[in-house]
Amino acid sequence: MSDTPEQTEHVIEDDPIAVRRAKREALMAAGKDPYGHAFKYSHHLADLAEQYANLEDGASTEDEVQVAGRVMAKRDQGKLAFLELRDSTGDMQLFCRINALGEDAFAELKALDVGDWIGVHGTMMRTKRGQLSVAVTSFELLSKSLRPLPEKFHGLADKETRYRQRYVDLVMNPEVKNTFEKRFKIVAAIRRYMEDQGFYEVETPFLHPILGGANAKPFTTHFNALDRDYFLRIATELPLKRLLVGGFEKVFEIGRQFRNEGMDPYHNPEFTTMEAYQAFSDLEGMMELTQGYIQAAALAACGTLQITYQGQDIDLSGEWPRKSMAELASAGAGEDVSFERTREELVAILEKNGGHAEDAWGKGKLIAEIFEAVAEEKLIQPTFVIDHPLEVSPLAKKKAGDPNFTERFELFICGHEYANAFGELNDPVDQAERFQAQVDAKNSGDDEAMGYDEDYVRALEYGMPPAGGVGVGIDRLVMLLTDAPSIRDVLLFPHMRDEVPVGGRSRPAAAATPAAAAAPEPIDFSKVVIEPLFEDEVDFDTFSKSDFRAVKVKECIAVPKSKKLLQFTLDDGTGTDRTILSGIHAYYEPEELVGRTLIAITNLPPRKMMGVDSCGMIISAIHEEPGENGEPEERLNLLMVDDRIPAGAKLY
Repeated sequence: MSDTPEQTEHVIEDDPIAVRRAKREALMAAGKDPYGHAFKYSHHLADLAEQYANLEDGASTEDEVQVAGRVMAKRDQGKLAFLELRDSTGDMQLFCRINALGEDAFAELKALDVGDWIGVHGTMMRTKRGQLSVAVTSFELLSKSLRPLPEKFHGLADKETRYRQRYVDLVMNPEVKNTFEKRFKIVAAIRRYMEDQGFYEVETPFLHPILGGANAKPFTTHFNALDRDYFLRIATELPLKRLLVGGFEKVFEIGRQFRNEGMDPYHNPEFTTMEAYQAFSDLEGMMELTQGYIQAAALAACGTLQITYQGQDIDLSGEWPRKSMAELASAGAGEDVSFERTREELVAILEKNGGHAEDAWGKGKLIAEIFEAVAEEKLIQPTFVIDHPLEVSPLAKKKAGDPNFTERFELFICGHEYANAFGELNDPVDQAERFQAQVDAKNSGDDEAMGYDEDYVRALEYGMPPAGGVGVGIDRLVMLLTDAPSIRDVLLFPHMRDEVPVGGRSRPAAAATPAAAAAPEPIDFSKVVIEPLFEDEVDFDTFSKSDFRAVKVKECIAVPKSKKLLQFTLDDGTGTDRTILSGIHAYYEPEELVGRTLIAITNLPPRKMMGVDSCGMIISAIHEEPGENGEPEERLNLLMVDDRIPAGAKLY
């Protein structure tokens, strides 16, 4: 049975997108283009606001203007209509009268939707109520909006949507646009400062045949023309230093790096750095340079060197102090941390302070890990941390008089690293030995170790002058100077997991070939082994006292300095947030868990993990399956339940 016209009209009116599509079709049927053409505006709205700031209330002018922008609001008052127009500089009211536009044009204006782009001809005036306005004499539709703008597009619950639909975020939240305008100023200020210091900006390849320049997991791709795998670059260091060999004295590059690692508030797999190298310089030269470009960026973005980051007052002025890593580690641990201690003693210090030591780590790596555990987060004001162990600095020069350490600094502010600099290693024999040590580490299971770059060693054999080099994370610096809590707040298009529509299942990826669309092979569950947890330790009476509750995930973040732990902020129905840490980062990323309803034991005593009290246990289903090598591998799935179950609901 077909719908009656009245039913069809009702269906369309209930669907704002269908209504807008119908308007689009009607315009096209009438021979009008709903997507317009170029429009030459005479002013930006902010310029008009400044120019006519002193126009008296109720005054009109004959000053003709042409402006263009998006309709952000509409108000219809019979023969009058008021529209709010927004362009790239600000907002302004449009004062629209049927007498000035004519009946047909006024009807077309009233048919406009919030979100449409229009070009306007008119004159400047101020209403009796004091609202500066453009009195519209004519207008033209430049682009028809088919989706209505959301009424609200901010707040914790919408964070993922805001990141995913940054184009809407920029429209609805002017402060977001301000953040990115500051980002552009920061990058421009750094570029100007470097050029003023005599540096050339250069470009180096994104595709590298050998992993080098940093310790990190790479993204790989296949170079068809050469029929071999390449790495997306993890650093620009080695190509830039080749240019010093070639005779350039000062070079820098601002560009993207790619590291196939986790995401958290301070890390994104795709990020922007500035790396610079200066012949005949050293670590002191790099400290002076780093202080200079960061202060220039702060003045460009903030207009001051006194800033606040997440409630912490930061003073970027003056000379920033230098402190050695071992000195800071010793102070934080409350005992001597040095190469004078045995490896076993350093392992004990690390584990006493919440860390975990790998068998392959030597004393240098252990000292660095102790520093991270006990000192890093305490460095609030800008501090250059110098004298890094050789083991964690394969491209830095050895420190004169103490070969256990290198000429290297990291700049810390608010407990986070912002820049990393070396007195660059230019001894080809030493460099070759260190590359070989990296290869040995990779063969021992370190998948972040570098490869052996024979061409770079050959370049050093031709002779590279003594040099200083520095790299700074642009994204993290922008976070600092815009008071942004997450790196995603300063990336226009942060990487996101696939959208999960209503129902909880991810949309399937598009099939690359017909074969890819075939049903997956069934899993042989006959080989699954289920471990009876605590079978010999907990009797039924004890187990029955566990208080199992439904909890809602309000926030989930990766725990700094931990590759395994996620920190949950949970609504457990009591009205007070509950914090639980869970070692499930290998199976889930934080952002995919926000908003989910999980099951947790809520009556366990607090247990300190990585310095945080974990108050309870999130329940998972764990089993084993044969891995690729035939050995059993653990599989874990969080128990997620229907979101209709309220927080605090008790399980029986």
